[in-house]
Amino acid sequence: MLVLVAPGQGAQTPGFLTPWLELPGAADRVAAWSDAVGLDLAHYGTQADADAIRDTAVAQPLLVAAGLLSAMALGDSASTPDAVAGHSVGEITAAVLAGVLDDTAALTLVRRRGLAMAEAAAVTETGMSALLGGDPEVSVAHLEKLGLTPANMNGAGQIVAAGTLEQLAALAEDKPEGVRKVMPLKVAGAFHTPHMAPAVEKLEAAAEALTPADPKVTYVSNKDGAAVATGAEVLQRLVGQVANPVRWDLCMETFKELGVTALVEVCPGGTLTGLAKRALPGVATLALKTPDDLDAARQLVAEHV
Repeated sequence: MLVLVAPGQGAQTPGFLTPWLELPGAADRVAAWSDAVGLDLAHYGTQADADAIRDTAVAQPLLVAAGLLSAMALGDSASTPDAVAGHSVGEITAAVLAGVLDDTAALTLVRRRGLAMAEAAAVTETGMSALLGGDPEVSVAHLEKLGLTPANMNGAGQIVAAGTLEQLAALAEDKPEGVRKVMPLKVAGAFHTPHMAPAVEKLEAAAEALTPADPKVTYVSNKDGAAVATGAEVLQRLVGQVANPVRWDLCMETFKELGVTALVEVCPGGTLTGLAKRALPGVATLALKTPDDLDAARQLVAEHV
């Protein structure tokens, strides 16, 4: 049983798209997406520096484009997963993989999402930090005491806190008991918190122009780990999740209940496979980082679908 997953913001690194654009037809496809969203995705994925691709309005469409490009490079292998899921903005990539949205609609939506969230983030200086280790209940209580939101419950001993820079600085000085490390993330706002509420209204307006199809494979929502059966509900959850915590821990519980035996993470892979290795022992994992990983991914898919 194969799950195909897509990472969220912060997974991007300078130049990560370069080798993917060398594949047949890839440059033309990315150029068409760039025209559709009014953003030079090839430039940002190959030449831009870390600060430029940290910009929320850039990072989000870039990540979805990269995820789709790598999934398409898998060919027929990518069309037959048993389930799909995405972390944060990766849910839009997953919606395409499940047949809920087409690629152009998804890129258009994520461009609006990135702009709306960047605008919301500009109101107050906010950010996110990962907590490594510790007891989740103890950590969540501590975060709430500091006025922070547990924005990502990632499982495998990882929680991401979000809030103002002052609140995050207080967290760095006063870690919850048992937490080994507090690590600032390369994101430009407190995503999946009430700070993002202004973006929800703008996304609702953007979503009204879309006509989603029902998922062709099991679509696991990061709102609560539930399998969502209709395209309308998938789209509704995509809108609301910008201001709601990501429950990747519950997604992995659902994968386990479904009987997952293999997990492939689309480009820029690594984060979600790392979590799966710790939370889903015995499950084969593979991250698509460069086209060199495609042959191994195809073989894994063939063995586990």
